[in-house]
Amino acid sequence: MEKTKLYECTLIVDGGLQDEAIAAAMEMVQKVIAGKGGDIKSVLEIGRRKMAYPIRKKTIGYYAHIEFTAAAPVIAEIEKVLRYEEDLLRYLIIHLTGALLEMRKRVEKYSVVIGSPEDTAASEAEAPGKDAK
Repeated sequence: MEKTKLYECTLIVDGGLQDEAIAAAMEMVQKVIAGKGGDIKSVLEIGRRKMAYPIRKKTIGYYAHIEFTAAAPVIAEIEKVLRYEEDLLRYLIIHLTGALLEMRKRVEKYSVVIGSPEDTAASEAEAPGKDAK
């Protein structure tokens, strides 16, 4: 039996579709993952957003994240099916390593990534107060 790993699939579905078609596309992706041997842990549907640049002349996309566990060879089979799905504008499957999970916990805890512009602005704002002592 192959060792399963934790993966995340980020999807952009065509945002110009009706809600029923988007729901059907999301259900199809979940069935593909489960049908190929994956075990879905969570589904986070973010919703319609304006994309940074047009993809296939579309400017609105429906974003979603699916966390699942699967064996490594299964990922290629899932991607083979998703590649030819017309309603999916983009997809990306990544392996969630310990470092990525630790960073996710830190972001959830502090809601600011260390080294981000918000983090440096907050530290610069505190610095003059410390010198005034």
